[in-house]
Amino acid sequence: MTFESTPDRSALRNWLPGFLALAAIWGSSFLFIKIGVRELHPLQLTLYRVGTGALTLLILLAVLRVRLPREPRIWAHLVVTGALGVALPFTLFGYGEQRVESMLAGIWNATTPLVVLPMAVLAFRTERLTAARAGGLLLGFLGVLIVLGVWEGVGGAHFTGQLMCLGAATCYGIAIPYQKKFVVGQSYSGLALSTAQLLTALALLAVVTPFVAGAPPAPTALTGPVVVSVAALGAVGTGLAFVIHFRNIRVAGASTAATVTYLIPVFAVLIGVFALGERLTWHQPVGALVVLLGVAVTQGLIGPRRPPRAPAPPSSPATVPVAAGQERLPAHTTSRSAGQVLTTRSAGTPQRAARSQPNRCQSS
Repeated sequence: MTFESTPDRSALRNWLPGFLALAAIWGSSFLFIKIGVRELHPLQLTLYRVGTGALTLLILLAVLRVRLPREPRIWAHLVVTGALGVALPFTLFGYGEQRVESMLAGIWNATTPLVVLPMAVLAFRTERLTAARAGGLLLGFLGVLIVLGVWEGVGGAHFTGQLMCLGAATCYGIAIPYQKKFVVGQSYSGLALSTAQLLTALALLAVVTPFVAGAPPAPTALTGPVVVSVAALGAVGTGLAFVIHFRNIRVAGASTAATVTYLIPVFAVLIGVFALGERLTWHQPVGALVVLLGVAVTQGLIGPRRPPRAPAPPSSPATVPVAAGQERLPAHTTSRSAGQVLTTRSAGTPQRAARSQPNRCQSS
């Protein structure tokens, strides 16, 4: 198992259209959520969204003849990621957008990497916390305080809505390192794992929604804009977006693909301004820039970089314990960047892995 190397120019050319498309799709999702919660309870909207997305991916699975995972252990982990990475954050964004502007929700989505790093360091122990990363975290959370406008006081529906959006981003920040540790790297395609994750989220929502929000209304009882929004959220923002995202990972690597985080708020703000006539106060875009600056520092895109380590001598490489049946890898290849939270590539030999250096660099 090796880590992805820096993508070449041809790979980046192939990846760029998908990168921009994904940023636009996920950035516009906040607009569709805003429209959807006008007539649907947030849980009902999430149920319809996940159901439509799952149906879209099931059709793709049938066309491509891809099988779902079979091991109960994988499904058990997918229940966790389905709850924390799909059902709960989608619903929290719905609750949040009942109280705040859609573009502000898009800004809060960009705080996800700030949660990923401390969770990966403290809970899952898949990352190391350096002084630069700690500084980036402090800078990012300073940006969070600026976006919240804490000097104006706390409380009120608008502040509560922002906290709900922050809670949604926190769910993503927990689900991503969990997925990296327990799900990614299995012998299943990203399409199969994504479909299975949506199915587990759909099952959870089908149980919870009737008790909390009541039975969802029939689509014929909804207005046209809401029906279109639900379809766009599910088929495009959840189904098609997952396919594009995993293609981006395959073409350019997880770290590069994860930088879509930087563009999602831009699209969310532009769409909110021109489609809904929303307005931001001065401190919200300023805080968003500080947040993104902190994210860039934590992911090593800004600041001093350590020189790459020389590979271990071939005669006596340092090794680390691995599970039975897997090859033993040089110890220094186990360091991963905070952006590599979604996938690794399976191929190569220990020597090749020793030469491959990790990249540095993540919806609604």
